[in-house]
Amino acid sequence: MTDWLLVLAGGLVGAPLRYLLGVDAKFRLHTAFPWGTFAANAGAALILGFVAEAATDGELGTRLNLLLATGFCGALSTWSTLSYELLTLTSARRVGLAAGYLLLTVCAGVGLSFAGAAVANAVF
Repeated sequence: MTDWLLVLAGGLVGAPLRYLLGVDAKFRLHTAFPWGTFAANAGAALILGFVAEAATDGELGTRLNLLLATGFCGALSTWSTLSYELLTLTSARRVGLAAGYLLLTVCAGVGLSFAGAAVANAVF
């Protein structure tokens, strides 16, 4: 399978999952905080940390990175939606919420990346 098909296959799962997380969070939570995007970015960071640490074994590692890191996590996580939501919150004068969202997203993303790597180290 060529590299771009692996990326495509991962993206075909990651992009709709990101969309569904956003829709579900809005439906269930009824809050201005963008929980769907937060969950997508946090989950992608956790998976990416795991894959980055675990998928270091030659060709298999390269294929897993393309499928899971580049394809799935690349489509699941979204810097552009995070930026848009921050802009929307600040335009609505919800600066404190925007700042909290940004801080929580960055801290969770970095922390979960390290947590994913730690799990991979423990497993492998």
